[in-house]
Amino acid sequence: MPKEFQFQVSPEAAANEELLTQQVAKNLKISSKDIQKVVVLKRSFDARQKSVKVNVKGNAFLVDEDYIPATIELPDYPNVANKKEVIVVGAGPAGLFAALQLIELGLKPIVLERGKDVRGRRRDLKAINVDGIVNEDSNYCFGEGGAGTYSDGKLYSRSKKRGDIDRILELFVAYGATPDIMVDAHPHIGTNKLPQIIQDIREKITACGGEVLFETRVTDFLIKSNEIQGVVLQNGNIISANKVILATGHSARDIFELLHKKNILIEAKPFALGVRAEHPQELIDQIQYSCDYRGEYLPPAPYSVVKQVNGRGMYSFCMCPGGVIAPCATSPGEIVTNGWSPSKRDQSTANSGIVVELKLEDFKPYHQFGPLAGMEFQKAIEQKAWRLAGETQKAPAQRMVDFTQSKISQDIPKTSYVPGTTSVEMGEVFPGFLSQIMRQGFTEFGKSMKGYMTNDAILHAPESRTSSPVRIPRDHNSLEHLQIKGLYPCGEGAGYAGGIISAAIDGEKCALKVAESLSSIVS
Repeated sequence: MPKEFQFQVSPEAAANEELLTQQVAKNLKISSKDIQKVVVLKRSFDARQKSVKVNVKGNAFLVDEDYIPATIELPDYPNVANKKEVIVVGAGPAGLFAALQLIELGLKPIVLERGKDVRGRRRDLKAINVDGIVNEDSNYCFGEGGAGTYSDGKLYSRSKKRGDIDRILELFVAYGATPDIMVDAHPHIGTNKLPQIIQDIREKITACGGEVLFETRVTDFLIKSNEIQGVVLQNGNIISANKVILATGHSARDIFELLHKKNILIEAKPFALGVRAEHPQELIDQIQYSCDYRGEYLPPAPYSVVKQVNGRGMYSFCMCPGGVIAPCATSPGEIVTNGWSPSKRDQSTANSGIVVELKLEDFKPYHQFGPLAGMEFQKAIEQKAWRLAGETQKAPAQRMVDFTQSKISQDIPKTSYVPGTTSVEMGEVFPGFLSQIMRQGFTEFGKSMKGYMTNDAILHAPESRTSSPVRIPRDHNSLEHLQIKGLYPCGEGAGYAGGIISAAIDGEKCALKVAESLSSIVS
């Protein structure tokens, strides 16, 4: 039996197998010569003290033991070319993992994606960054892999069901992700690595007899006696199926509008909204690691901060160490920001969404839109930002201290946001109550993180797509829509996930419920 260990080491020891083996031997009170292999199972950084430490947990295999390196293999997927068909709308993590699970269960997924494949998306991302041209079907939110493909690839989840999380991580590793994601406390694939993994998942789906159709937008649902019968595509074609997994993502406003138009039950959902703040990464390192230079063994420092301001949470969201800010609009005439990091997190800037939780009562000025009130609130801010910044993809921007003092910044330095910025007083972008909370909140942040509140930090507006402004209600047990039998609202767009991992988990759950329903019909 291997010997278990759990203790703290220096970042240098954690990064060097020989040094780590020596530390493990010392901890276990044996000779390092008696250790055949050290396997780290969990790793996290502890920067609470002046000297940063790394928490490591794992197993030490001794020389007289059999050590067989762990391997992660793909499930034995059957060929489902001639099996029962299930429509999956959306090829983000919820849709793709639903499709994989359907194949495991002997069902044929037909994945309908409004956007392009991962390679085709790149041209449209260049167009929005360089030329300010927004393709409504192919952008940072829409296309193969969904929003996560080109906006970071973070793999953490607030889910407490470790087994569900580990299964998703193992599948990512089997499709080409680094095994480190099974070890690190905050796993991250990176925007430069994720596209190939997503492509490999799609190729597995098609190799097993499933279908993945790109540039295929769903424009209507066929419903008879409150049962789903299939979908209508933008070109007028019909695909029939009595099971549809709806995994369209948090920005598919046309789907929300379609559901509302057809009197299919949806609900307004609170979400969070604010700005994306960019600091020099070196400054964040100094604040978090309490040092002038982080050295070669520490990664670019992340941060997480939460404050209660006037009875509302204000917090960091999707923090990207060594990353850049991206233009994520999904329609012309709006500005939307988000952040991403490459796998090495080696850019000179750090950015994070800094957002304030909204309440349903905030959407009252848009009450005439019913359950779409939150979406219209969101849309109004994005469109106002576009107008104030000059009606291009330039983003409204302001230095952080200037914002807290309601003072227009005289100049805005070049930031990582490629389309550029326009100096704007952020109070004009947001409703008054939101600006007031953020001004106070940034002051509170500065008290907790000495040096964070600085005019070297540039705020970009708005950070508005944190989660779906709509929930598509479903039965707790069957996961079917409360009103439409055979329709399975799924993932982030339906209001049941927040990020790649939780969306993938929800996709699998919906696929399992589809199979369960079909098996009960057969029996």
